[in-house]
Amino acid sequence: MSEQTRKPVWNDLKGPLMLTYLGLWAERLCLGFWPIWSALISGLAFVFLGLHEVWPLELVWGFFVLVALAAGVGAWYAWRRFALPRYEEALMRIDASLVGRPIRAVRDRQAIGAGDVASEALWQEYQRRMMAKIRSARAVAPKIRLAGADPFGLRYVALLALSVGLLFGSVWRLATVGEIAGPSGATAHVAMGPSWEGWIEPPRYTGLPSIYLNEAATDVLELPKGSAVTLRLYGAAGALTVSETVSAQLGGLGSVAAREQRFEIVQDGVLEIAGQGGRSWEIVARPDALPFVEATGPAETAAGGVFAMPFEAMDDYGIARGEAVIALDMARLERRYGLALPPESAAPLRVALPLPVTGARDDFEETLMEDFSAHPWANLPVTITLTAQDEAGQQGASDPVEISLAARRFFNPLAAAVVELRRDLLWNRENAPRIAQLLRAISHAPDGLFQRETDYLRLRMILRRMETKTAYGGLDDAVVSELAGALWDLALDLEDGTLSDALERMREAQDKLAEALRNGASEEEIAELMQALREATQDYMQQLAQQEAQEGESVAEGETMQLSQQDLQDMMDRIQELMAQGRMAEAEQALREFQEMMETMRVTRSQPGQGEGQEAMEGLAETLREQQGLSDQAFRDLQEQFNPNARAGESGQNEGRNGGEGRGAEHEGAGQGQGRAGAGEETGEETGEETGDGQGDGQGGAQERSLAERQQALRDALSRQAEGLPRAGGAAGEAARDALDKAGRAMEQAEGALRQNDLAEAIDRQAEAMEQLREGMDNLGEALAQANEGQEGQDGQSAETAGRQNSDPLGRNRRGFSGADDSMVGEEDVYRRARELLDEIRRRSGEAERSETERGYLKRLLDRF
Repeated sequence: MSEQTRKPVWNDLKGPLMLTYLGLWAERLCLGFWPIWSALISGLAFVFLGLHEVWPLELVWGFFVLVALAAGVGAWYAWRRFALPRYEEALMRIDASLVGRPIRAVRDRQAIGAGDVASEALWQEYQRRMMAKIRSARAVAPKIRLAGADPFGLRYVALLALSVGLLFGSVWRLATVGEIAGPSGATAHVAMGPSWEGWIEPPRYTGLPSIYLNEAATDVLELPKGSAVTLRLYGAAGALTVSETVSAQLGGLGSVAAREQRFEIVQDGVLEIAGQGGRSWEIVARPDALPFVEATGPAETAAGGVFAMPFEAMDDYGIARGEAVIALDMARLERRYGLALPPESAAPLRVALPLPVTGARDDFEETLMEDFSAHPWANLPVTITLTAQDEAGQQGASDPVEISLAARRFFNPLAAAVVELRRDLLWNRENAPRIAQLLRAISHAPDGLFQRETDYLRLRMILRRMETKTAYGGLDDAVVSELAGALWDLALDLEDGTLSDALERMREAQDKLAEALRNGASEEEIAELMQALREATQDYMQQLAQQEAQEGESVAEGETMQLSQQDLQDMMDRIQELMAQGRMAEAEQALREFQEMMETMRVTRSQPGQGEGQEAMEGLAETLREQQGLSDQAFRDLQEQFNPNARAGESGQNEGRNGGEGRGAEHEGAGQGQGRAGAGEETGEETGEETGDGQGDGQGGAQERSLAERQQALRDALSRQAEGLPRAGGAAGEAARDALDKAGRAMEQAEGALRQNDLAEAIDRQAEAMEQLREGMDNLGEALAQANEGQEGQDGQSAETAGRQNSDPLGRNRRGFSGADDSMVGEEDVYRRARELLDEIRRRSGEAERSETERGYLKRLLDRF
């Protein structure tokens, strides 16, 4: 192929060749000069970040020396590795990237067959094809692979430092490199004249701000001890001097001209900067007061046998930590039986005091709560000392208080004996032979002593284990811990196991009966399950009463019982009656209500403050009854307004349905001084009925005014009851007070409606008042139950379920069971009664002859209920 043919091809190859050649330069420079580049980049990053302005001079010079050494090593490395690239190398790199190496091929000459026409034609075709491949050549990328030469990635560290310096520093700091040696900076300050600046930083835990002395407005500074003073002097040496007597350093600094001084304030004294523009201050060092901590109440046993002791703590800047140190009081301890031997460990107990999670800690009140029931010192005489420490490390302590280490008490005699023997074992393991002897005596005649055979077998197993280890292996710490744990678990089962088993049997019987109702079991199966529920419930009640009797508390009877055995029997009779009638849905609902009640069932105990809460509940219940009576009377008067002739025919029916309850409540309220005009107060209920039933339209205004006055009296009575409520704290107590306040406002609105002869509106507001009264009583019951739980120290019952187990304001169960002699519906079927009332309201709302106002009111009743 001729040179004229090759020339255009070489022209097409110039671009890729030049790029490949430049790539070779980049590759050789990177591979050879990366160490020196990294060193220089590190130096630039150091300067851009301004570290040379804040680091000590020695460290700055040391860093630059290291950079210079690294640059020298990099230069030697580049001298060894760097080689100038050539065009031929670029051409050969492109040739190597093409298939068949066409560049080398077109540079070849035909060696044989030069005179042969066929041979020359074949050679030219070969050359033409190679030239076509050359035209498709592309530049070859450089191979910059530094991972082998820089395995630690130092080049990336330098690049990262430079990037940070460019982002957060300044390239203008290069101009300050010449001031590193310091003479020029000092000369600048001399040119400006003498000046100073200073700060005083109180200890960080005080939370006080720093004071900039140049802007201090007063010459008397009261500062906490330990405050740090920093002074910087500028200008010619000796132009400004510092003298102070607050640091107690060699009697105070007389006259020091160092450019920067730091010291702490430890005593009262004077701080003075003498010279042009100087100042002086009188420093009052305020000492950090010792923390104060003190118990504010006696140690008590809270719910679950938890030790509870309130305390308060104070400090001028806040309490950092605290602890209670509990030591055994050997002087007050009765040393007999298992306590006659010296204790193996008399080291004091140390318990961290609780601190506020949020808010200030300079003055607070908290309660130390810890469960010591399983500790061998439980219920023994001890002394407790409270200590508190502030951030400065100062510690304050309260006076030792002599108490008994409050913990859970066991009232089952057998459980109490097991716990005492466990305490003796932990007191001194040499008591083991005596403990084994007593355990053997306890288990000698188990009949009548153990309620469950498993408890007896567990005690015998513990006994054999103890005797075996005592006789052969000895009691090491692991064995003592194992035996103590087994005795503790046995005591808990003996104390709570019987009642827990009875409750579990009752729950199981309830679940089986509910499942049978849902699955449509036969009457025989339901009767059998109902009998099992009766027996389990009776057993649970007996166990509950027996436990309370063992705890030494009187079981309230008569009207102080929340639920009697007869009440429970009536409830179960009602469930069985509903099942016999085929009303399974209602029976299942009644069973769920019975189950909820039994979950929280407990015998009422005679406790301080319970009488006050009971009186408040009874007073609110009476108010609710009277409000119900007023509402019934207003409803009858509304009927009479729209259909006067229907009153006589319906009075007997209404009287029978209401059982006289609303009428009796109405005239009971009248007997309290707010009776109706005429002979109602003197002749009692019958005359009142005649007066109410015999009124015509002409007397309606007087009757309504009488209802309004009685409504006002009832509202005043509710206000007095709200003011006299017991101090029930927590969310439930607040909700109770809010509900009663809403009830009072609803009563006031009902009174206004009665005075305006708007009976429909009055009845709506009276219904709202009754709803709020019920809600208030619910919340008050919860609050009182929470207070009783804290005093009794019992677990397992929440405040919400405790409040719901009370009877409702009308003396009956809230779910519809009759449990009191003065219940509103007596022994009537509450479900049938509710259905009849709804049917009657629907019938009347559909009568076209009634007025739109009356029918609108009846429709609102249907929407509500």
